[in-house]
Amino acid sequence: MRLYASPSLIALSAAPLVVHSLQLPFGIDIQIPAVLDAHLNTIKTQISQIQVPAFINKIIDPTGSSPLLSLHRDLVSIPSVTGNEEQVARFLETYLQSKGFKVELIPIQSPEYPKKRYNVFAYPEGGSRSAPILLTSHIDTVPPFLPFKDGLRTVHGRGSCDAKASVASQIIAAEELLAQKHITEDTVSLLFVVGEETNGDGMRHMNTYDLKWDAVVFGEPTELKLAVGHKGLAMLEVEAKGRASHSGYPNLGINANSHMINALYKLDNLKLPSSDLLGNTTLNIGVMSGGVAANVIPASAKAEVAIRIGAEHFIDVKVLVDDALKGIEGVEATWKQPHYDPVFCDHDLEGFETIALSYGTDIPNLKGRHKKYLYGPGSILVAHGDNEKIDKSDLYEAVKGYKRIVRGILNAKAVVVADPAKSETVVPPVKAAVVVEPSVQVVEPEVEKVVVPEASGDKEDYKKSDDEEKVEYVTILPVEPIYKHERKND
Repeated sequence: MRLYASPSLIALSAAPLVVHSLQLPFGIDIQIPAVLDAHLNTIKTQISQIQVPAFINKIIDPTGSSPLLSLHRDLVSIPSVTGNEEQVARFLETYLQSKGFKVELIPIQSPEYPKKRYNVFAYPEGGSRSAPILLTSHIDTVPPFLPFKDGLRTVHGRGSCDAKASVASQIIAAEELLAQKHITEDTVSLLFVVGEETNGDGMRHMNTYDLKWDAVVFGEPTELKLAVGHKGLAMLEVEAKGRASHSGYPNLGINANSHMINALYKLDNLKLPSSDLLGNTTLNIGVMSGGVAANVIPASAKAEVAIRIGAEHFIDVKVLVDDALKGIEGVEATWKQPHYDPVFCDHDLEGFETIALSYGTDIPNLKGRHKKYLYGPGSILVAHGDNEKIDKSDLYEAVKGYKRIVRGILNAKAVVVADPAKSETVVPPVKAAVVVEPSVQVVEPEVEKVVVPEASGDKEDYKKSDDEEKVEYVTILPVEPIYKHERKND
């Protein structure tokens, strides 16, 4: 016999039980005897063991009953501001192992971040580290941490969009592709890195491993569109030096702030290159400091500048900036690492809208001749704000999108997978390129012509021959389109 819980019992089992007291309106507390409290806890335990129909679970806890939404919730609930990613990496290790993945935690050491930090690299049990397709995103976030908040249609919290939405969607997509036998265990691997929001040290560390991929799918908020590319990045620190003196006698000092203002004015009005694809190169004066007090001529000033390169190369922009700052007294510019040229992505898969992006990613930090795809749920416009959020529907669409991308990569070109246990190579049983004939191909049925002799006597004396029994009429049914090169195990 199967026992189902009533809604009232479900509510009781889901509600937290107050120990030894009952909270009433107006701040009045009633103490509950320990015996009764223990009895109530026993009832709650028994209720929690009652099997609740799945459709009721989806109503009372839609997030908890969804593998995708619950994974996303767990990820967002863990603080992982850059430099503090160990806990979320450990969580992913446990989760992926429970789903049949072999997991490697790769330590990332950096003088800027002394705590333990790990990249998470995973591939299905029975698969290979050298799988031809890599799904990757980052597990670090910008500060400050914002707690997970579940809404009816949206989810709020730091990393809910950038980029734990991509992490959760990529994992579930891989799980579903494997469960549906659309890929084999040695087709796809997963990589979730630290440090993307700052210096890219997590992804750059992967260049020290002897790993190569045919295609890498990077997860970032692209509004569910395939990116055609994103702008390059250059950062510099401008420093002005002067000499301090009393503000009443400015002729005795050198005002570093005045020199800095002159330098920043020139940079702010500098004509920079642009392109039709990625747009204008933009320059942002993000940080300024100078002086110690209003009645002191400032001896030094600093500014930090970020340039998003929409055209040409880093070196071309560097020459323009250096020339603009030439001849300004006491001013020096120091170019920071990393810097990179505009990034152009593969977007040769059908069925996707495309988008050009102005923000940076880990794509230039991973070296190799692989194809580069950039796709993910959410919008960058809310990614770093105090209202960071994502639509739940976008998460589900992203799972579909990542699955389509993987299948599209495999269909575009048969991927050869190296089997370390054998000398030859094998091709995973995936769908080959599909060639569709005209909408419906009519097949002419082969029908044996049977001549029915005239009856020679009464109807009851007439008996049909064996050939006549075989064919009495022929019905031609609609024929499905014929797919060439389709394999039996698809």
